[in-house]
Order: sequence, then structure tokens, then C-alpha cells
Amino acid sequence: MTSPAPRRRETRTQVGIIGAGPAGLVLARMLALAGIDSVVLEARDRGYIEARVRAGVLEAPSVALLRELGVAARLDREGMPHTGIALRFGEAPGAPAADHRIDFADLVGAGITVYGQQEVVKDLLADRIDDAGLPVEFEVSGVAVHDVTTDAPSITYTAADGTDSVLRCDVVAGCDGFHGVSRPAVAAGGELTVAERVYPFGWLGVLARAAPTTDELVYAHHDNGFALYSMRSPEVTRLYLQVPPDADPGDWSDRRIWDELQTRLACDGFTLNEGEFLEKPSVTPMRSMVAAPMRRGRLFLAGDSAHIVPPTGAKGMNLAIADVRVLADAIAGFYRTGSETGFDEYSATCLRRVWRAEHFSWFMTSMLHRFDPGTEAGDAFGIGLQRSQLRYTATSRAAATSLAENYVGLPHGAV
Repeated sequence: MTSPAPRRRETRTQVGIIGAGPAGLVLARMLALAGIDSVVLEARDRGYIEARVRAGVLEAPSVALLRELGVAARLDREGMPHTGIALRFGEAPGAPAADHRIDFADLVGAGITVYGQQEVVKDLLADRIDDAGLPVEFEVSGVAVHDVTTDAPSITYTAADGTDSVLRCDVVAGCDGFHGVSRPAVAAGGELTVAERVYPFGWLGVLARAAPTTDELVYAHHDNGFALYSMRSPEVTRLYLQVPPDADPGDWSDRRIWDELQTRLACDGFTLNEGEFLEKPSVTPMRSMVAAPMRRGRLFLAGDSAHIVPPTGAKGMNLAIADVRVLADAIAGFYRTGSETGFDEYSATCLRRVWRAEHFSWFMTSMLHRFDPGTEAGDAFGIGLQRSQLRYTATSRAAATSLAENYVGLPHGAV
């Protein structure tokens, strides 16, 4: 008895999008508004990506774009606008910490909005699937891209039901993150260069059912290491501790985490509410990475597939959104006029903004974290430089304005 031939399906669209994170879904929305068809492929199921806690800060340009795209109704209801942050540090080792507020509204006339990445994803998926009925294929596997240097690229994959599938398209957008298939496909052309820096620490992150006790994010420089006080809602706080990059979260009991947060965030007039952890603590390694060019033929990289930033500068999700704004304009121009000028300029345009964000993220990371005493950055001279930079940033309007301008977000496109 012969086995039945494996099922095979071929479909056609204009733009194939790999990855249903903020980059892929914002791109899909922009293309839909321009009358351009797309199919989004995602390795995980919908429930997983809607619950996956990631970044939580939206720059002003990102918020403006989401409003422009008509997907910001819940963001405007539930997002938490902030018009500044606090740098918390002591004047000398062991000295009591004090807050130094960086007033975004006063310095640059704008602010940021705290709204979780998973909430952005929920809003975009609801718009695309539930409201518009447009295609997102979840739980695909074996994704590969083909013929990207021609005008007829394709994506092969296995659908959730086991069907071998081919998606034929004009353009492929690789929005599938650091571990995805898109960057290796660009590298296969032999022209990709990767600039990278791995930091000697990570972040232990916790999400706690505890009401925030301050209205803005606190970045704390402490002798024990960096700590970040953030929030996700009026009932939930998001907190981070600097730890060794190979730290085992299992070694950190709830009590140990709270005690260390109490120590590093201590400041006159500040109270840290404690509560139940809503997820298991996890450690995020810290790295900077830029892959260039962000294009090979008709395959374009966007978001974490092309660049990674340490989360200190709150740039990851925002860079992804900025990338696809440029890419959507390039694709729309191609279909409108047949010109590939936007394609040719895409990588260089994005990379100018990427490198500015990389520098800012490196600056924040280097200024706030404690380095190993056996290194230049961690010896007495290095620590003195950190405190000098913190003091200068807190007291110089020019330095504070530079931080505010970068944190709130530079315009999308070239900078």
C-alpha cells in the first residue's frame, strides 16, 4: 500500500512577513492601509505572543504612529504617560541616594508612554484578525526563504496542520528576531557584517502585583549594582536588578529579590511596595548588536533580526517600529511608481537611527551599571567617571536635554 503524497499548498501575496511581533504587525497594518496585501507567519501561537512580557516604553513617535494607524484606542485609555524619569544615585560610595529628575516635558516638550509590548501586539492582532479578517498563520515551522535576489522570492514552511506550504511574494520582510531565519539568509549573500558587544551582566526581571509608589521610572546607580523601578499598570510594577549574566534565577528567592530591591532603590521619601510575583523571575543577558546591510535583494531585515540594544535605553520595540515605517514607505513607493529607490536607501536610512539608539543605549548602560572591579570600567577611576557623568547629566540643562531628546525618541527615518 503506497503512502499518500504529502499535502502541499501554494499561495500568493505581495509581501510575506516573517514574525508577528511589533515590527511585523505594524508593517502589516501600514501595508493594509496602503492597499497592499501581506501574509504574516509566526512560529508561536497567538496566546503565547499576546502574553509574552517584553518592553514597556513607547517613544513619542511610536505613539503618534500607532494613533495614525488607528490602533491606539486602548493605548490612549490604559497607557501611562510619563513626562520624565529619575536618576537615583549617591554623591559618593556609600552615600545616601537622591533623585534627580529629568523633565522631558520641560526639556523637549514631549514624553513617553508606558504600555507593554504584549499589549501593542494584542491591539494589532485584534485589528488584523478579528476586525479585518486578514491572514496571520500561527505555529508555523521549518521556515526558509528562497530566491531573494530575484523579483520573485518565496517562503517555504510547514503550517500548523502539517501542510507543506509555499508563499510566493514580491517582497519578504524578516521581522523574526535575533534567533530567526532572516538574518542568516541575508548573511548567505556574503556581505553581512555584524558589530557586537556583550556586557558582563544581565537583568533579573520580576513582575509584581504591587501598586507603583512613584509616577515615573527610576534608574538607580548603587554600589551593589543597577536597579530599575518601572510599572505596567496602576496595580503592577516591573522591576529589574543587575546580576551576573550567568545568574540562576532559582538562586534568587522572593525574599532575596525584595531585599535587594529595597537596598538598591532606597531613597528618602520613597517606599517600595511588595507583592506577589506574577511570573517566575528570569535573567535577560545584555548585548548590543548591529547587522549591516539590512537588506539582501528583496529580503529586508527589521527589528531584532537586524539589531539588539540593551534595555537600559528603552529602544528595542521603538527601533522595530521605526524600521518598518521606513520599509512600508519604500514598499508603497515601489508599488505606486515601480521605483526601487526606497529599497536601495532602506538600510542606510535605518542604520543612521539604529546607531544613534545603540549609542544612547550604550551610554545609559555604561553610566548606570557597576562593572567588575578588575576592569577599567569598574576600578576607582571608572566609578569616578560614572558619578561625574551622572552628576553632569543631572545638573546640566544641555546634558539633560540630550538624554531627554534621545529617550523620548528622535524622528523616524534618517537622523
